Amino acid sequence: MQNVYLDYSATTPTDPEVLEAMTPYFTEFFGNPSSIYSLASKSRAAIEKARGQVAAALSAQPEEIFFTSSGTEADNWALKGAFEKLRSKGNHIITTKIEHHAILHTADYLEKTEGASVTALPVDAEGKIRLDDLKAAVTDKTILVSVMFANNEVGTIQPIKAIGEFCREKGILFHTDAVQAAAQVPIDVNELRIDLMSLSAHKMYGPKGTGVFFMRRGVKLENFVHGGGQEKGRRASTENIAGIVGMGFAIEKMKARMPQEKARLTALRDRLIDGVLKAVPHAKLNGARGEERLPNNTNFSFIGIEGETLLLDLDSKGISASTGSACTSGSLDPSHVLMAMGLSHEQAHGSLRMTLGRGTTDEQISYVLDVLPAIVSKRRSMSPLWEDYQKKTGEK
Repeated sequence: MQNVYLDYSATTPTDPEVLEAMTPYFTEFFGNPSSIYSLASKSRAAIEKARGQVAAALSAQPEEIFFTSSGTEADNWALKGAFEKLRSKGNHIITTKIEHHAILHTADYLEKTEGASVTALPVDAEGKIRLDDLKAAVTDKTILVSVMFANNEVGTIQPIKAIGEFCREKGILFHTDAVQAAAQVPIDVNELRIDLMSLSAHKMYGPKGTGVFFMRRGVKLENFVHGGGQEKGRRASTENIAGIVGMGFAIEKMKARMPQEKARLTALRDRLIDGVLKAVPHAKLNGARGEERLPNNTNFSFIGIEGETLLLDLDSKGISASTGSACTSGSLDPSHVLMAMGLSHEQAHGSLRMTLGRGTTDEQISYVLDVLPAIVSKRRSMSPLWEDYQKKTGEK
């Protein structure tokens, strides 16, 4: 039995070189960056180096980079900060039905408690928004558009440049949650007309507990975390020096190896997709194909099977995967993403996400393609859902 990790979209292992870069800031260079003695200056210098590394990876300016505890915090800052700052101009926020819950729940909070008006755009069968829907949703009260760069469950990449150009033309702030995309595809915040963006270190072989909020120079938001004067007075709390160092090193290394890794993962992804669709009857690929899909993402629906049962069977064979977002994996509700894409409850419940990464090999894909069809066949043979489906369709 092989041990195959295929849940890189949930989290990635910390790169050993990243950990090595971080280690001195737990022990040797532990000074509080806000202090004035020389030990503290080493901490400050490390933070600013990391800020520069992140900025360079995104074609941004260092002063536009703010370190947070997570992508979730950055998402909250974008929505709550924009609403508080701009509510005198309008109260309308546009997002989509397939956002991460860090966006959806924050938008819901603003609507229920702060008087925001929220429009959640629908998506097509591949999980993409329609630009015409966005344009039709804008009113004279619209202050923010938040559309994720690429979906964490199905990997579909949104038309970010077109959205950014439209928002810039209308004078509306544009935020994108790029937590999944930043580790997989190149991002130039200027070319894409992005005003606000969220990132997370642990999705790119960095440490958990560190995120990034990009805020374009000239954009004014209310602070989300209040207290001291850290992060140029914009984000209070003593800095997580080691985590920030890890974030900077991880994104720099990721950027350098992205072209080669993107090509490698795309080939493995397509082999996995084609293999599953060929070997498993009535398997459905969820999301877009080709360049409109993240190079490491696959997501399937297997009618007649509960996704959670499938995960346990795969785990017994040494394969780690998921049914969707790690943040909702404990929920019994079907995926809100798949439901928004038009799948039935049965199809959404029978979903399987397998996401690839640096440790994924051709041999591992072969192993999955050998194991998965037999598991699906066995589970279907015991499933009343599959029996009902066969009766409805007249198929064996």
